[in-house]
Amino acid sequence: MTGREVTVRTADAALDGDLDLPPAAVGAVAFAHGSGSSRRSPRNRAVAAVLRDAGIATLLFDLLTPEEERVDRATAGLRFDIGLLTGRLTGAVDRLAEWEGTAGLPVGLFGASTGAAAALRCAAERPGRVAAVVSRGGRPDLAGEEALRRVRAPVLFVVGGADTRVLELNERALDALGGPGRIHVVPGAGHLFEEEGALEEAARAASAWFARAMGGRGE
Repeated sequence: MTGREVTVRTADAALDGDLDLPPAAVGAVAFAHGSGSSRRSPRNRAVAAVLRDAGIATLLFDLLTPEEERVDRATAGLRFDIGLLTGRLTGAVDRLAEWEGTAGLPVGLFGASTGAAAALRCAAERPGRVAAVVSRGGRPDLAGEEALRRVRAPVLFVVGGADTRVLELNERALDALGGPGRIHVVPGAGHLFEEEGALEEAARAASAWFARAMGGRGE
């Protein structure tokens, strides 16, 4: 396993990230964390470890700069700016196409909460680069129906069975998708997947979804 700190340079920012490459990686997944979180999200890091076991490289990076984080803590505005987050994630997809070890690999996107909306918009904007998308407890409705109709990559919506409002929003998003999709309900799980075994099930489902799209070691 090779890990290194990277700088994700986008049109308007330089963002800190962690890139981890398993031997003979079959693909790479960029993570878009939810509102109020960062690349150090313990839930996303747990999912990333499962993906690496399946031979998939992972990029966890901050969607906001340190200064933007300070502003966001005071106003809670930037974390819901889906256009801004999409631009940052699209920049990460472009960088993965350039970096040693990831250039040429199929790319997946894993979005949590508001990050799922950014992942879906990014997939709509980079149809030739994004091979698959997984949304965990996501708010795909924030991507907008026009973007959802343009998504061609296969999308897996992972939702907690007890998270009824978000489940309803995900069902509507599935109907609006322009490409293939499926909902995986984790029984009894809430929005944060804190219940015993819930996050592990979500990670296994994500790993299998990405591996099938990338030709890796799925279940």
